[in-house]
Amino acid sequence: MYVCICRAVTDTQIRSCVNEGACTMRDLRNELGVATQCGRCALTARDVLNEALAEVGQDIAGAA
Repeated sequence: MYVCICRAVTDTQIRSCVNEGACTMRDLRNELGVATQCGRCALTARDVLNEALAEVGQDIAGAA
């Protein structure tokens, strides 16, 4: 699903960034440009970021 219409950023791209090490909204802004124009996507982007971080944390915990 599209999270940021202005920059055409999807939830899949955000999850991919998290898998590559992004862990903050600042990281997403720098890598994808999320929330740099109108800002309407910021809350949804943060939700996707938090979900992806939780998934990564679970994967790491499950592998240990």
